[in-house]
Amino acid sequence: MRPKDRPIHDWYRFVLSFPPHLVTDYLERFGIGPSCTVLDPFCGTGTTLVECKKRRIGSVGIESNPIAHFASALKVDWTTEPAKLEAYTEAVVSSMSKTLAKQGLDKRRGLPLFSVNGDGPQFPLRSLPPEQARLLIKDSISPLPLHKTLVLLDAIDGHGSRHERQYGRLALANALVHHIGNLKFGPEVGIGRIKDDASVSKAWSDCLRAIIHDLGLHHDRINVPARTIKADSRNVDQLLAPRSVDAVITSPPYPNEKDYTRMTRLESVILGLVRDKRELRALKQHLVRSNTRGVYKADTDDREVADHVAIRHIADTIEQRRVALGKTSGFERLYPRVTRLYFGGMRRHLASLRPALKPGAKLAYVVGDQASYLRVMIRTGQLLADIAHSLGYTVIGIDLFRTRPSTTTGEHLREEVVLLEWPGGLNQRRRLMPTHNRNAAIILEIFRAKYKPGRHEVDFNREDIVTFADKLNINLIKNLGDLIYSFRYRADLPDEILSKAPDGKTWIIRP
Repeated sequence: MRPKDRPIHDWYRFVLSFPPHLVTDYLERFGIGPSCTVLDPFCGTGTTLVECKKRRIGSVGIESNPIAHFASALKVDWTTEPAKLEAYTEAVVSSMSKTLAKQGLDKRRGLPLFSVNGDGPQFPLRSLPPEQARLLIKDSISPLPLHKTLVLLDAIDGHGSRHERQYGRLALANALVHHIGNLKFGPEVGIGRIKDDASVSKAWSDCLRAIIHDLGLHHDRINVPARTIKADSRNVDQLLAPRSVDAVITSPPYPNEKDYTRMTRLESVILGLVRDKRELRALKQHLVRSNTRGVYKADTDDREVADHVAIRHIADTIEQRRVALGKTSGFERLYPRVTRLYFGGMRRHLASLRPALKPGAKLAYVVGDQASYLRVMIRTGQLLADIAHSLGYTVIGIDLFRTRPSTTTGEHLREEVVLLEWPGGLNQRRRLMPTHNRNAAIILEIFRAKYKPGRHEVDFNREDIVTFADKLNINLIKNLGDLIYSFRYRADLPDEILSKAPDGKTWIIRP
């Protein structure tokens, strides 16, 4: 028996997981109940939507990647009866076994036996059309497992109802990634141990029976509204009704060199969701630009942040380091641009989201620091919070979710939850922010108000701290001197302040 606290999410998931408990924590913290609607605009394979449905909360997801959209849409459709899906499983396994037996592939101890170089049956192994095959990572699946997978796919599509076939395809996607193919996952997808053969039928049926088990647990919640829209998250205003969303809980991509379409390439291609380079390019063009493999000449999202000093400073620093290190590859030349495109795309998303939010809507964005571009640190959470503030959102705070080691520098990078509120004209409560985030918000607002280009000193006093805390609606700490002390001795000033220092100098606070 599978643990009851982990149903449904294991049907299919990206290797970079968005943990269900985090969704639960913020649903409770935001006070979200059955009368509310939650949006996940980067819903991936549907973790937020599933957690909402389990708690009888309505939800909407937006996802551009076709395999992730397929998975998330099906994972919140609980209408198929488990008994019928079990009968479907038996019919597909039987059909596949008969086909393989005719081809000379016998079964012994539950595992098909075949000698690639020896006494195997004399028939050509099935393969993908050339255009599809060229999209796969080399050696991501061996010839015999691919042959068996295509036989299984015919059986999946040849039996049962439309819903049952969809569940069969979802189970195959899971089995391909974790049991049938040769993939391994680290910072990026790669090739692990090459398997000449695989128990395709057993891997698939095990995955489908896990789905059957989970459907039995939650069949009483089939009528809780949940849907997934296959669309670009930068166009939310075109997809949702005005003032229809009570909360947002999501994990957008980070600015790095992870090509998320490569991580789902094997199952996307074999299931026919991406059939050639043209369709792959169209898919990438509907994603926020988070890696250089998804950047195109016609992209214009960087214009959205052309005046953002800190982002411009980071991009310029990356370019200066590239030149100093003599890096000349096409991808390395794109590092500065993809940084600007990423934050410009996120700004477009946050701007387009505003009409759909109810007044007082709460938002949680899980993002992480990055140093993928020539070891230049990108504080994603801080920059995203600053962009949101400029668009009229209230920054409630930034929670530390966890740390992870950087694959380029070895240092620990922060994964954070950026917490926002959409005022919508309502009187706002005073914000209870973590101390460092409160201090950073206040000191940054003081600097913005008093700094003029070219100045080398910016004067302020203790009364300014009180004034700008009131302006930001932030509860002050009791000891105002601790704000000054923290930035003199314990913490860096916000990136936006540091970015305004000329070369060879930096800003400090002194009496």
